[in-house]
Amino acid sequence: MDAEVVIAGAGPTGLMLACELRLAGVDVIVAERLAERTGESRAGGIHSRTLEVLDQRGILDRFLDEGELQPVGHFSGLYLDFEEAESRHPYPLMILQSAIERLLEERAAELGVRVRRSSAVSAIAQDAHGVRVTLETEGDEAVTLRARYLVGCDGGRSTVRKLAGIDFPGTEATMTALIGDVELPDLPEDYVWIRRCAGGDYSAIAFEPGWYRVITSEYDRVADRDEAPTFEQLRASLVRLAGTDFGMRAPRWISRFNDAARQADRYRSGRVLLAGDAAHIHFPAGGQGLNMGVQDAVNLGWKLASVVRGRAPESLLDSYHAERHPVAERVLNNTRAQSALARPGPQSDALREVFGSLMVFDDVNRHLRHMLTALDLRYPADDGHVLSGRRVPDADLKSPQGATAVSELLHAGRPVLLDLGAGAAVRAAGEDWGDRLDVVEARSEDEHWFVPAVGEIPAPAALLIRPDGHVAWATGDGTPDTAALRRALTTWFGPGGSI
Repeated sequence: MDAEVVIAGAGPTGLMLACELRLAGVDVIVAERLAERTGESRAGGIHSRTLEVLDQRGILDRFLDEGELQPVGHFSGLYLDFEEAESRHPYPLMILQSAIERLLEERAAELGVRVRRSSAVSAIAQDAHGVRVTLETEGDEAVTLRARYLVGCDGGRSTVRKLAGIDFPGTEATMTALIGDVELPDLPEDYVWIRRCAGGDYSAIAFEPGWYRVITSEYDRVADRDEAPTFEQLRASLVRLAGTDFGMRAPRWISRFNDAARQADRYRSGRVLLAGDAAHIHFPAGGQGLNMGVQDAVNLGWKLASVVRGRAPESLLDSYHAERHPVAERVLNNTRAQSALARPGPQSDALREVFGSLMVFDDVNRHLRHMLTALDLRYPADDGHVLSGRRVPDADLKSPQGATAVSELLHAGRPVLLDLGAGAAVRAAGEDWGDRLDVVEARSEDEHWFVPAVGEIPAPAALLIRPDGHVAWATGDGTPDTAALRRALTTWFGPGGSI
């Protein structure tokens, strides 16, 4: 084997997955078709749940140092307020994708991930023991890698998805948007970030003095997806919408997107899996795409590592599709809704007015906020506790090991059995999984924990936390159901006993 896992694509999803696998000791090669990072800004932010994930790995500060937190977001251009009580990191972090990729690649290098650039996947072949991945490299030289598994993180036009024969159904584009990082010396000082007009809308977001991200959206215009966008096309689109180009000059990057929405009908075909844009594409409204890809990676990483290491059966990988496919379905649905809300015309204007009037109500604002951030996400769970399946709140702790918050317990990317007062029986139940489980005894600083979409609940007496920060089992006061705990341990981390 050249590697235990080959990942196609060195974007945020592929790099985060590589880091997760290396934390678990899996040998990884990332194959990237580009010779170097483009430096293109692309996505522009990280939501609360992804910030929590980065904090759970102990690497959040390096992202906070390069970004800027802001207390508001939007749903189809209608403002959403963010609530501090819902997360230790409630506000979106404005940070360019180019910086995110650089920071994740630096982290991957620290962990020993091998990245092969100028290496595009051109063929794959599976058998009962692994997968052969053929790469086209510089000079048209073909290289074949042998791995246990291949994960396609190679974008919306994923070669891996096509070679694996995975269908990508969905809805066609109804509009075209152009995006560019440019200078706008004639933009009025009182400009509001988005303007709706007869043919669509346009926006300008300041990144630094004089440099703006300009986006134009024109409905009922669908461009040829294979035609490269140009600066002149962006200028002409802005003139059609705004009547001026505001002196647009000095383009750094130009791209195009639309509101096509597609999702892989299965995230796994044997030894080939998909994550990020390779598994789902959608209108980039609300900044959900990059975040969903990173969260795909964190959900898949520990499961794939457990299977590769022989600690869990291969069937564990099926839970990746079962948990993440519905998440993308919800995002595709809300981005279709946002695209419809943004469509120009008196009917849409009226709909926006009504929708905006509803958003002044806290419950509506909260529901949409949770939808965009994924803080309310709950995976299917056999255990009946309100926390089971949900992301674990980052509660303050008193711990003999020195941890002051739940997130600190997850830095190593291992599952955690956290005893908050349930007693020795809970800790003893985890002994047979001691080679792959961290057992921690601590006390919660707070009597109640806040759970998005639920509200305040009594602090639990014990929790089984998966490496991705979701709760696999929980118990409150009273006699803990240790049989249910052992079932959860077996389900998620394989049979007990040293392996």
